[in-house]
Amino acid sequence: MKVINNIGKYIIMMTIVFSKPEKWRIFRIRLFQEIEFIGIKSIPIVALMSTFMGGVIALQTASNMDSPWLPQYTIGYITRSSTILEFSPTIISLILAGKVGSNIASEIGTMRVTEQIDALEIMGVNSLNYLVLPKITAAMLFFPVLIIFSIGLSLIGGWLTLTMSDLASTDTYIFGIRSFYTDLELQYALTKAVVFAFLITSIASFYGYYTKGGALDVGRSSTQSVVSSSIAILIANFLLTQMILL
Repeated sequence: MKVINNIGKYIIMMTIVFSKPEKWRIFRIRLFQEIEFIGIKSIPIVALMSTFMGGVIALQTASNMDSPWLPQYTIGYITRSSTILEFSPTIISLILAGKVGSNIASEIGTMRVTEQIDALEIMGVNSLNYLVLPKITAAMLFFPVLIIFSIGLSLIGGWLTLTMSDLASTDTYIFGIRSFYTDLELQYALTKAVVFAFLITSIASFYGYYTKGGALDVGRSSTQSVVSSSIAILIANFLLTQMILL
């Protein structure tokens, strides 16, 4: 019953969030602030995770190629496919659900328990539209950029690992990356990035906005937002795969 009530509150919240901003100038200022907070400040962790995971995928692929019938360029092909189809859009989004989602829930939850949101509403400000819409818009705009960045660094990480370990040559690795590539793979990855960005920011905002109590409750809301966002990402990942790839 509680889940159904939360879904109903979430839908109502989203209809209010996507109402027309009262002042577009303020919305633009808030949007660029959120792009910096959500997107640009996430670049270091995305870069670190992507580079090492690309190297790990390439190493694992190379170590499991026991059959002499498999051409060596298969390493590059599998590294590219794994990175574009699953690692960069899904695993990076799960990591960002922990970083970005918890920050959003904590920020809005703190504003709720310290009555800053009540003050905004007393002044006649649509608090949901003012606080949440720039976050969702910034994430949906910048997450695809982060995912493309992640894909590039993962492939570079795989190349560095293979060449330093003498497991494959540069030409062979690049040939594998280019083999059997279709634009649908990248479209699939970017579609997932946009959907996951919406889920992370909207769910985190929901838990933060409806926080009740004090500092401990803000922490609980932050934890709940990360768990719920992760579950939503996994379900959406399954559904998007069914709709786009199959």
